Amino acid sequence: MADRETAYLTADVVALSDADGVLHVLLIRRVYDPHAGMWALPGGHVDPGEDVQAAAFREFAEETGLHVVNLRPVVICSDPGRDPRGRYVSFAYATYLSGMPTPTAGDDADAARWVPVTTALADGLAFDHADILRDTLTRR
Repeated sequence: MADRETAYLTADVVALSDADGVLHVLLIRRVYDPHAGMWALPGGHVDPGEDVQAAAFREFAEETGLHVVNLRPVVICSDPGRDPRGRYVSFAYATYLSGMPTPTAGDDADAARWVPVTTALADGLAFDHADILRDTLTRR
């Protein structure tokens, strides 16, 4: 079957928290293309031999300097064209943090910050991360 394409696995994390009654999401600013300089959900590639949820925990820690204990699956994103590099299937997870611990950007993120959800959605996010955030909010 010559028409097969290679699919790559990724894991993304929607971390939410409240501050003075305003719901916030933790975002990272991407260093590399595609979407260099844009804000995105923490996440990234699943390493060979790695479980997808383990990748979500690892990527979140690498890109934000924070560690979470609980992640719940939210949605699997597999639309062709969601990533300009090729066929990427992302498993999105959500977590809720009490308080808003200060993130420290790392790995392939040059900044990390808490942003009000309404601002994140209005300003736009890399890839289909706005859709992932909306899906998370409807399933909350």
